[in-house]
Amino acid sequence: MRPEPTGEESASPAELVSTCVQRARDAMDEVADYDQEQADELVRAVGWAVYEEERCRELSELAVETTGLGDVDDKFAKKRRKIPGALAEMLGEETVGVVDIDEERNLVEVAKPVGVVGAVVPSTNPGATPALLAMMSVKSRNAVVLSPSPRGRQVCERVVEHAREQLAAVGAPRDLVQLLPTPITKDRTYELMEQVDLLQVTGSADNVRAGQESGTPNYCVGKGNPVGIVDETADVAAAADRIAASKSFDNSTSCSSEGNVVIVDDIYEETVRELERAGGYVCDDAQRRRLRELLFPDGETLNADALAIPPAELTEMAGIDDPSAAAAEFLMVRGRGVGPDHPMAGEKITPVLNVFRVDDVDEAFALTREILDYEGAGHSASIHTSDRDRAVRAGREIDVARLLVNQIHSHSNGGRYDNGLGETLSEGAGTWGGNQLDENVTYEQFYQTTTVTRPIPDATEPDPEALFEPYLR
Repeated sequence: MRPEPTGEESASPAELVSTCVQRARDAMDEVADYDQEQADELVRAVGWAVYEEERCRELSELAVETTGLGDVDDKFAKKRRKIPGALAEMLGEETVGVVDIDEERNLVEVAKPVGVVGAVVPSTNPGATPALLAMMSVKSRNAVVLSPSPRGRQVCERVVEHAREQLAAVGAPRDLVQLLPTPITKDRTYELMEQVDLLQVTGSADNVRAGQESGTPNYCVGKGNPVGIVDETADVAAAADRIAASKSFDNSTSCSSEGNVVIVDDIYEETVRELERAGGYVCDDAQRRRLRELLFPDGETLNADALAIPPAELTEMAGIDDPSAAAAEFLMVRGRGVGPDHPMAGEKITPVLNVFRVDDVDEAFALTREILDYEGAGHSASIHTSDRDRAVRAGREIDVARLLVNQIHSHSNGGRYDNGLGETLSEGAGTWGGNQLDENVTYEQFYQTTTVTRPIPDATEPDPEALFEPYLR
């Protein structure tokens, strides 16, 4: 005989989520009077929960063990890099009380929480993403309820446990950071989307679409598939090192890892040689066909069993019996086209780089636009060049939220101390990618303001005759 269900097991998704959200609101009430220094201590506590070396290592090992995605050392390095980067951006920044006074326009901005944040977390970053989103949320005295993917649940659960312990250690309510009650189902996740005040979804296209259709204000982010351009003025060896570092990091779990590289003819052969020197392996036509059949067995849908695994496992699964391929840091295939008949031009989430050869930079820009229109619209692109005007031209002609110049894409797209972008693992893709946000999701998206406005002394009313003078003349 099956045991009688507990109250939680028998409760509806709406009831379970409502209980979570109410606990979050109660926790927010407890910190409603926190000043900026106290709010910053919340951020530091949540960050330390995951940054601390032993816990960070434990979470990284658990992530690879339970999801089968990525590399332990890279996941460890990612958290140890991103958490202090985000913390440095946040500490001291004003998100509580009066945050701006505009004397000229007689305006005062008063910052306030956005409310209970719901965050859907992908299996590719089950430790770093919830840590950063929790830090961003509590920075403005919000509470956050996390809903991880099934593959990443154990890691996210551990992150939440550590965060709650550290919050309690500084005298703050544990319920500022919560996990959706398990088992985490689609019904419960979609109910969370309905009940929270603000929603952030990073992950599958289905979850992003559901978040955007939930009716809840949201910062759901677009699909990645960055394109890297190498033009004839590039420092080829440096460009190859950057692309190799980006493509091989964490077995390409990042949506900011290049899916395609477009190389101008004049330096194509040299660039490919340098990419090989940097750890790449060029597949022949038969090997390329085997990889495509492995990654896209039905011709369009990514094989979940082949995601974010090292080349040695990829080649074994694909039946490629070549020790050089198995020993490579990443695999390269020749670009054959763009569109539904050429899925290798899309996002692959695995260390396989699609390499195109084009006549000149005009063709490189055109092909980049074509690839992004097919998959990855608005997300990001990069160019390796020594021509400053060329980089600005790329920014004008390629519709992406971020255009990186001479950078390691997967390390830099989500912000870095040396590039000025906000530190995050969630990047908006603008209306090009169907998003409300065309910038990195940072703490700045997690507070709202009341604008106090007073009459401007001696203000002058606009003169319609002066404004419309060309028409009245």
